[in-house]
Amino acid sequence: MNNGSTTQDWGRNALVQIGRRWALLFLMMEIVYFSVAGTGYFTLNNFQNILVASTTVMLLAAGETFVIITGGIDLSVGFMVGFTGVICAKIMVTLQAQGVSQTISIPAGILAALVLGLIPGFVNGYLVTKLRVPPFIATFGMYGIAYGFAEIISGNVPVHNLPPAVGEIGHGYLLYYLPGKTSWFRMPENLTRNEVKQVIGIIPNVVVLSAIVILIFAFILAKTRFGQHTYAIGGNKEAANRAGINVSRHLVKVYMISSFFASVAGVIYVLKFVTGRADAGSAKMLDAVSAVVIGGASMYGGTGTIIGTVIGGLIISCLEIGLVNLAIPTFNLYITVGGILIFAVLVDQFFPELTHKE
Repeated sequence: MNNGSTTQDWGRNALVQIGRRWALLFLMMEIVYFSVAGTGYFTLNNFQNILVASTTVMLLAAGETFVIITGGIDLSVGFMVGFTGVICAKIMVTLQAQGVSQTISIPAGILAALVLGLIPGFVNGYLVTKLRVPPFIATFGMYGIAYGFAEIISGNVPVHNLPPAVGEIGHGYLLYYLPGKTSWFRMPENLTRNEVKQVIGIIPNVVVLSAIVILIFAFILAKTRFGQHTYAIGGNKEAANRAGINVSRHLVKVYMISSFFASVAGVIYVLKFVTGRADAGSAKMLDAVSAVVIGGASMYGGTGTIIGTVIGGLIISCLEIGLVNLAIPTFNLYITVGGILIFAVLVDQFFPELTHKE
């Protein structure tokens, strides 16, 4: 009898562990399917394309993770990408026109975007905590405000003619590999035309920059008191407040973190496409929220990890590139992502033990 009970417990625990990792298993199945069904999918170049394509979603979702863990949501992140990207590009172009060198104009544009991008996050947090505006309404209002200001700053046209080094950074790689002539950060010099064709770029710069920011905040969420307070607030705001946590101040910081990630995504967009657009990132808000929920965070708050969010983001990006590889219309991506999102919410609703880990 005891042996039977033990076997049942072991089987149940095994199913729970598998269920908790359903997103990772789904990602692996995606890769296998598209590798078999498509052509050239399982290659270094294609995987690097997936990582580059996922940078915006990954960054937005990483910031969104903090907000969703507290039981809120930030709908402003999509147009925050355009807002900060336009600021970044406009400052670079303006300084360049005044004869300022690239070594000054590029960092100045990036720094201005990152600093000014914190303001909408502060406003969102203030509205939610001090004025008791529901997060959905507060951040949705900021969604429109950010887009409006981005259009005003850009003059309703994309910002072009950025310093040449912007494209060199955004299209560059951490490592360039060629037997005997490997080089870090830039293409090896004195190559023949045939050698240039054989050079392999490994890990795009925009992926490296995004990964550094995400890893820093993943550590903050998982290993610091700030992260513990974030989970505590999501679990029970009143209990967190009684425990001595300044809930209002903490939530303002959380919304500023979300805006910071959106600002980084705006800068990365400028580096990738060498332009600033007011609508950049507008289509990525749904993907960002989906990545967080697919990665195991609960919309009720209290649970979620950056690692899970990264897996959720990779699921979406692998799916997008896979559909393109199979020449399937990309509107099917929205249908599939929507279906996976609903499935993830249903798992959280009816099988909380798969998301509410101890």
